[in-house]
Amino acid sequence: MVSIDHVASKILTYIPYVLVLIDMRYEGVKCGRDGSVDNHMEMGKKLLAAGQLADALSHFHAAVDGDPKNYMAYYRRATVFLAMGKSKSALPDLSKVIELKPDFTSARLQRGNLLLKQGRLDEAESDFKKVLKSNPSDKEESEAQSLLTKSDEIQRLVAQARSSFDRQDYVTAAVQLDTIIETCVWDVTSREIRAECFIQMGENGKAISDLKAASKLKSDNTQAFYKLSTIYYNLGDHEMSLTEVRECLKLDPDHKQCYSHYKQVRKLNKQIQSAEELIQEQRCVEEAVGKYEAVMKTEPNVLHFSLLAKERMCHALAQGQQASRAISVCGEVLQSDPENVNVLKDRAEAYVQEEEYEEAIKDYETAAKHSENDRQIKEGLEKAQRLLKQSQKRDYYKILGVKRTAQKKEIIKAYRKLAQQWHPDNFQDPEEKKKAEKKFIDIAQAKEVLTDPEMRTKFDQGDDPMDPESQQGRHHQHFHGGYQGFQGFNPFGSGPFNFKFNFN
Repeated sequence: MVSIDHVASKILTYIPYVLVLIDMRYEGVKCGRDGSVDNHMEMGKKLLAAGQLADALSHFHAAVDGDPKNYMAYYRRATVFLAMGKSKSALPDLSKVIELKPDFTSARLQRGNLLLKQGRLDEAESDFKKVLKSNPSDKEESEAQSLLTKSDEIQRLVAQARSSFDRQDYVTAAVQLDTIIETCVWDVTSREIRAECFIQMGENGKAISDLKAASKLKSDNTQAFYKLSTIYYNLGDHEMSLTEVRECLKLDPDHKQCYSHYKQVRKLNKQIQSAEELIQEQRCVEEAVGKYEAVMKTEPNVLHFSLLAKERMCHALAQGQQASRAISVCGEVLQSDPENVNVLKDRAEAYVQEEEYEEAIKDYETAAKHSENDRQIKEGLEKAQRLLKQSQKRDYYKILGVKRTAQKKEIIKAYRKLAQQWHPDNFQDPEEKKKAEKKFIDIAQAKEVLTDPEMRTKFDQGDDPMDPESQQGRHHQHFHGGYQGFQGFNPFGSGPFNFKFNFN
């Protein structure tokens, strides 16, 4: 058990420290009442004059804390806030100045100006009228009279704009609101009404600009974020739509409109992301197409999403060598959006796969008109032109009767069948033998080109490795003197055939 004497001795030990603390607190109060506030005010003025706004603000904060009834401390702090572009913070300080010193006309004039910019016209007019009744300086009187006249003009314009809006004359209302907002730059209501005019006029970009401003000017503006999200959604921009609706839910997690819209956008966004992952990995074309078909079912009413889905389906099909389907789907997009460069490029590629080179060239040329510096278009056009020229000469795929996507096994199988059919020793008639010799050489050349990866790549790009003109003088072995002259190659060397023939 602790004795009373022991407790007393402990208390006596701490008394000197307590007295020191009380002394320090007293000195602080004295300093606050006397020199400290003045020092902060002086330092704040010097820093403000030097443009060091953040440091000046700190000193004026300290001055206000040191003397909450010092109207000049509030006024100086409001001046710094205004210099920093923080009018919302300046307004309460100016109101406090007027409360402490009602005849401070400069503060009232500044407050009236801020209220006018915010579109609070009645309050602004009240301040301007009080300035005019308070024996102001000539300069203050002139400014107050000018602002009061401007405020009256804006009042009339506001009434006219709302009347135009109610009559659904959105063009006139937007023009009137333009004039209002030139003066009332921080007027949330006018911006929101003008945004609605722009939406009705189909000028979504301008509507977005006004709504973004409105969302910043009013800190809890859930409706602005909801409208922004719906505009982006209707434009087919699912990512921005999701971003804006999330901002709405941050302010109000129970907002019914935003939550309902959020679920729809999130579902659509997941479907699109999933499809894009498949396309980027260049796998499962059918699955990617299926995902985009699901997108069209999730949102059947917004044309932009249907076009986006078909555009990406077109790309996936062209990428997956499903040329016929790609051409059909791409065509559906181009009926609604004939200048879509990405779709024109994809359809051109699909036409190349289908060996419809003239159609491919048309698409590449159309795409080039809308995207002059696109390297992919330039290269694709050059390739299609080479392939067209090549197709008018010799097409090794057609000679063997295989598709451009044929594997090596298919090529060899087709070659053996045709080589056996057209071997010159099968023909006795001199004319028929001569025709067969030519055919046999073509078949063997086709086999050599299409089973050699390097030569096949060149041919697919429009260069014929067996054509001296195409190769610009580069040396290649050619068929001169029948199949025995083709690098000593006998197509039936391993079989039961033993043919001999001479060219005439």
